[in-house]
Amino acid sequence: METTLVLIKPGGVQRNLIGEITRRIELRGLKITGLKLIRADRKTVEEHYAEHRERPFFGDVCDYLTSGPIVALAISGPNAVRAIRMMMGATNPVEAEPGTVRGDMALSIDDNLVHSSSDPEAAAIEIGLWFPEGTVN
Repeated sequence: METTLVLIKPGGVQRNLIGEITRRIELRGLKITGLKLIRADRKTVEEHYAEHRERPFFGDVCDYLTSGPIVALAISGPNAVRAIRMMMGATNPVEAEPGTVRGDMALSIDDNLVHSSSDPEAAAIEIGLWFPEGTVN
């Protein structure tokens, strides 16, 4: 059993895709163990993307994630990290397979709708950052 993090970014929230994305997660048989609609503060976003601090896109990503409401989800189930990564699709939506969230609903890497944890270790850190109060078992 694993738990992973999904962030529905401002573009996904603005386009009213929260229900569709969570529907797909639940249809897959995964369990939502944490869910909140928030306006992310800059400090949290910068900590979340700290490994990319020296990359040219860091500032733009942080600006985007703090530009509007986001939905943070903790998702639990067998192989949750890999299952979610496959469901979300390639980071660049034009390379994402049809049937994935990005392949079906996104057009640009700048607004690729979602973030999902890369591996179980990253998931544990990210869930601690976005759900310091804990999640529901």
